[in-house]
Amino acid sequence: MDEDERARLAEFVASRTPALMRVAYLLTGDRNAAEDLFQSALARTIPKWGSIRHADPEGYLRVVMYREQISWWRRLRRWRETPLNPADEPVGADPSGGSDVRLAMRAALRHLPPAQRTVVVLRYYEDLPEARVAELLGCSVGTVRSRTHRAVSRLRELLPEVELLEVRR
Repeated sequence: MDEDERARLAEFVASRTPALMRVAYLLTGDRNAAEDLFQSALARTIPKWGSIRHADPEGYLRVVMYREQISWWRRLRRWRETPLNPADEPVGADPSGGSDVRLAMRAALRHLPPAQRTVVVLRYYEDLPEARVAELLGCSVGTVRSRTHRAVSRLRELLPEVELLEVRR
């Protein structure tokens, strides 16, 4: 990789890291795991930088993060790591109001199984259509719909005081 390519890569990483870290945090529910996920996805993306930088490098990196997270779930079924000192620090500053709702939602998302949490993040935070979520997760649209329905129902149980949007089709 020549110096110009390195400079473009460094500029991309510097400008998009906060947004990508927020997505990673929403996928994992833990700051340290989010950092690991982001760095792992970045390590897989850098070797392909020359071929993807003209297309959609952020989209490519997001897909790598989603797929990496799925791989981690599969590994977690066999092996579980227990953090000694979990940090509950926010990943980035949220310029919007309603921090009490945001904190309640973050806590509620932690109570969802990883597959449901990922569907909620992809559908409502990333605003992806069901077909794209199904493609990214390697499942059917029906599976995405059922996970979304179960996740929203569970969030309504956990957050009765918060008015959640109706499930979009």
